[in-house]
Amino acid sequence: MALGLGSLALLFPLAELTGLREALRPAPTVVLLFGVVIATWIGVVAVGRVPRPVLTLTLAGAVFGVVLVALPVTLRTLPDVDGRLLVLGAVLEIARSVVLGALAGLLAAALRRRSRR
Repeated sequence: MALGLGSLALLFPLAELTGLREALRPAPTVVLLFGVVIATWIGVVAVGRVPRPVLTLTLAGAVFGVVLVALPVTLRTLPDVDGRLLVLGAVLEIARSVVLGALAGLLAAALRRRSRR
């Protein structure tokens, strides 16, 4: 489950390939895609009655972050900056994604508890 949800990071290069990023501009595209990803995570976990929503989405966030970091390496689109900055950026991206996943998991768990009442 976490691998599938984390792989939604592939929406970002898809948006680039389809021209969505240029059509909407970069910042709105990122906001839109993050909204879609978070809503999908919460919906799938809350409605799907996943046993451990916080753990599942925390792991999904980790996968998401790793995919986001690996994509520029794989596609050879890394900016020309110092390697230490790239490592720092990678660590921060993965940490941010893990935190977002955990927060989404808490929200999904709260929604599920509320729907049981």
